[in-house]
Amino acid sequence: MNKFSEKDWKIFRSKIAGWQETYMDKLNKEYIEILSGDGKPSEKFWALEKRIKADKKDCGVQCEMSRSNQFYIMLSLLNEGAISMEDLEDFSDDLKEIMQHFSGL
Repeated sequence: MNKFSEKDWKIFRSKIAGWQETYMDKLNKEYIEILSGDGKPSEKFWALEKRIKADKKDCGVQCEMSRSNQFYIMLSLLNEGAISMEDLEDFSDDLKEIMQHFSGL
């Protein structure tokens, strides 16, 4: 499912690190809320550990970069909320249409 242009691939490679940094910043703020919330320190610790373990699987945190995975990575980023359709403004219309169709946004 990767029929995106070379230009789209180059744009994707230039943006992925920034998208991930922004997503991880959002996660860090959510982690602070967990730690600052009510409850026993041990409960907050284990809640945070569980959350981080799940979040590490998100493409917004880490992903295996390959052109053949570009579609799946971008779709995951959209579905995770790491990026929005507005973040795709520099990409081709074909890519945007495919992402919108499959993401349901």
